[in-house]
Amino acid sequence: MAPDRPTLPPVQLHSDAELARAALAAPLLARAARLARWAGPETRVGAGGELVDEQLPAAAEVLGLTADEDGEAYASEAWRLAVDTGLVEVEDGDEDGDEGDTPGTVAPGENLGLLTGGAPLDVLGIWLDGLDVVFADATAPVLDDLADVIGEDGEIDFELLDWNPEEEAEFLEGVLGNLYLLTVGEGGPGEGPVPLPALAASMIVPDDMGEPTDDVLEQVSEAMMRLDEQFRLLEPIGLVEYQPVDEALMVEEGEEPTARIDEVDDEDVTRYGMVRLTPLGLYGVRARMLEAGVDAPAVGELADKGADVLLDGLAVYPEPAARAETVAWLAGRDAVTAARELLAAARGADAGSPLRRLHCQQALSLVGADAEPAVREVLDDAELGGLARVWLAERGAADVPAPSESMIFWLAIDTIAAQLDARGDLDELRELIEGLTGRHSGFFDAAWRVEHPATAEVLEAMGRLHPDKAAAKEARKAAFKARSRTGS
Repeated sequence: MAPDRPTLPPVQLHSDAELARAALAAPLLARAARLARWAGPETRVGAGGELVDEQLPAAAEVLGLTADEDGEAYASEAWRLAVDTGLVEVEDGDEDGDEGDTPGTVAPGENLGLLTGGAPLDVLGIWLDGLDVVFADATAPVLDDLADVIGEDGEIDFELLDWNPEEEAEFLEGVLGNLYLLTVGEGGPGEGPVPLPALAASMIVPDDMGEPTDDVLEQVSEAMMRLDEQFRLLEPIGLVEYQPVDEALMVEEGEEPTARIDEVDDEDVTRYGMVRLTPLGLYGVRARMLEAGVDAPAVGELADKGADVLLDGLAVYPEPAARAETVAWLAGRDAVTAARELLAAARGADAGSPLRRLHCQQALSLVGADAEPAVREVLDDAELGGLARVWLAERGAADVPAPSESMIFWLAIDTIAAQLDARGDLDELRELIEGLTGRHSGFFDAAWRVEHPATAEVLEAMGRLHPDKAAAKEARKAAFKARSRTGS
């Protein structure tokens, strides 16, 4: 059978143009751009590039936030993003530490023009820089009382914070990775929201733990509260849509508010926070994964590759994504050429060849009748002849030669081998096995003689999966004969 494959499913991203529009509409980036256009030589900033306090009311007014009690804080946050993403450039003033320090001067940044005049990927590059800034803020320590963490030298003593920046960043990256997997993987909520308790538990509760202990539940509660703060920060950059934890559920334990995760009611789970990655968020998390060296495929990446790369790549694709990838690959190729390439790539006796032939058959189902000449060329091929006959028969083609008995049984073994590698629905596989053995009397007596590298493994699987005990026993005997014949 095929070797283990990467488990990260492919993501179907929106187009670069759609993602760029979403990036421009993200509230934090939109505010940063507005402030960058407003700023000029008269804009007063501190030595670190931040807007001086006297400038904040005007900045909040530009953003239409004068009525918001946090308007100046939002303006300050947007300004910092504008500086850190190159929408504005600040020339440092005198930073010698004297009281007479000269503040910096402001000029439009090179990236400001790219937001409106650049290509979609230019916009997305700026947005990714902004995401890095916000991510750093989200993983920064919470400083409730600065007096408690100021050292003798007057500087912040980070050891007093009990804060490990690498661990904090790794935890949030892991949370976003789990959210990404839940979004793109089969069996998850898809593009629907994920309850915050479940997301926190995915990082804390061991897979093999039955009933979580009180200590583990407390850790999950603490993680939820930290994630609640972090997702509130990540939402304005457009990464997520977030429904925060209901403040009515908060209780004070010592000095830290926490949600009583051990009392979560399934009907009220939404009150404990719900989060989903936006289409832009999927793009952003995947970009961070790629930068970290994670193999995170995306639908459409194989469109310009050879048929061999396509068929191997589809091994990790769920059915909807595989179909979309195949459609993209077929676009721009004429039917006969595409069919010939697919059939040539499907040949082989290696472990992955049955699954390649299954994906070839599925790809050919999307090719029109114009491909018939290419399919007829392989009618006499021992590995592809059965597949070709199925394709022609499904289209009502004339003069389709009947398959030999050896071809019928070879195709049966190959088909089951492919389904086993695909790791699909077991009930469907049982039905396939039961149907094959029911249609062919003496199936196992003939099957163990089939010259296919996966014959013994397939027969052993049939022995495990066949719902009829007598047939299952026959399958196991046939598997033994097949192994004895080949000496494996």
